Amino acid sequence: MVTRGDVWLVNLDPTVGSEIRKSRPCVVLSPPELHDHLKTVIIAPMTSQGFQAPFRVPIRFQGTAGLVVLDQIRSVDKIRMVKKLGSVQAQTLKTALQTMREMFET
Repeated sequence: MVTRGDVWLVNLDPTVGSEIRKSRPCVVLSPPELHDHLKTVIIAPMTSQGFQAPFRVPIRFQGTAGLVVLDQIRSVDKIRMVKKLGSVQAQTLKTALQTMREMFET
């Protein structure tokens, strides 16, 4: 079962151009109204590298500092989801969702 705020290892390949590649942890951003009824989930990849920006949310997950990369959100089929790794803290999810609202409002 998929829940908003979960972190899943997601197989993002194949990719094109500058899209984040390979299997990596991703935060589930879609609401249950979407992923409970469809075969797709909206996710944002996480990275331990890269640069900070207003649209990238700092995170510490399983002892590793990184970023939730909101500029790389995508909808993926559930078959790409390899295994659940845990969940983000409530404040991290709240910050990510607020940042997305701000990104799309302007």
